[in-house]
Amino acid sequence: MAKENDNGNLEKMLLQFISEPDPIFSLLKWLLEKLMEIEAANKVGAQKGSHSTGRSTHFSGYRPRRFDTRLGTLYLLVPKLRKGGYIPFFVTEKKRSEQALIQVVQEAFINGVSTRKIEKLAMSLGIENISASQVSEINKGLDEQVDEFRYRSLDSEYPVIWVDALYEKIRYNGRVRNMAVMVVSGVNSQGFKEILAVEPMQEESESTYTELFRSLKARGFKNAWLCVSDAHLGLQAAIRKELIGCSWQRCKIHFMRNILSHLPARDKEAVAGRIKQIWNQPNSQSAREYAYRIIEEFEEQFPKSMTCLEDGLEDSLQYYEFSEIDSRKTASTNQLERLNREIRRRSRVVGIFPSIDSYLRLVCCYLIEYSEDWASGKRYISEKSIDEQRIKLGQAA
Repeated sequence: MAKENDNGNLEKMLLQFISEPDPIFSLLKWLLEKLMEIEAANKVGAQKGSHSTGRSTHFSGYRPRRFDTRLGTLYLLVPKLRKGGYIPFFVTEKKRSEQALIQVVQEAFINGVSTRKIEKLAMSLGIENISASQVSEINKGLDEQVDEFRYRSLDSEYPVIWVDALYEKIRYNGRVRNMAVMVVSGVNSQGFKEILAVEPMQEESESTYTELFRSLKARGFKNAWLCVSDAHLGLQAAIRKELIGCSWQRCKIHFMRNILSHLPARDKEAVAGRIKQIWNQPNSQSAREYAYRIIEEFEEQFPKSMTCLEDGLEDSLQYYEFSEIDSRKTASTNQLERLNREIRRRSRVVGIFPSIDSYLRLVCCYLIEYSEDWASGKRYISEKSIDEQRIKLGQAA
């Protein structure tokens, strides 16, 4: 009896599609929507709108996504999740090629190529199903994604954040300028990495860094336990004013470069080998004692280098106070430097960007993919380590 009922329901459903202008196309769209609904519910651990103690996250609306098939172009509403991200399994295989297409189109667009010429470019690459109107639609969709990414709400607390700036050639008011692009990444309370901000500024100064931190606060961010960065004076001042209660860790790699810049080339390798051992000591007290022995040994021979080491030593040892968290991840801005190299690899293709918007469009679309991978991948710092460090900070307070 149950089998007969199922057959009857299937027959009624198919009869509905027969009345559509393109029955197979409509059936495919319905099937993909059902597949997304089932897959997303399994990832969340509960059906949309239902209560469940076993859910791992929550639904957060939908995002439109174009999906090209041999039957035609579908515009799907892909479920969005608050944490973890979601990409339908049937588009994963097309993800790389689709992103490559968008990048080709986008790079041509931001170089001032007309949409009509972009259509010809696509055809020369063997891409025949893209038109001038579709190119404009792609750019519109990218801007919406970029704005959603840049202005999304943030958690109130991030245990560790990293701040750095890179310089890009961007046309502004008719002139090509080297603009400071400030990048902030962080680790949330669950231990996952996030990109918190990508902000082009006219210069790297106290006022611009202050504006950067205030923009983060406007999106819900309140404070961090530890901020890792280089020793830019304006950044230091902004951290003191805007991140009250946050410890500042001077990146040991940048610090090492500052110290070695005062040494003759022939002595750099030998002295660098000694200085590196400062940050390999088991605790901060041992690190200080070892550093003072080096200062005493070399202060007459290299007075400027040793003065630099002595003045910045304490700020470079703050990560020792966060012993529950892996020091390899908190002692330097290495993880952010790697991200910046990836940004430069993409921006180098363009060279000079015609506007700030074009730069943000290209770079942020790439970083969105990074963020989704981080959210659905391994934790950068274990949640247990963060909880233990929170207890330790509470006891110290």
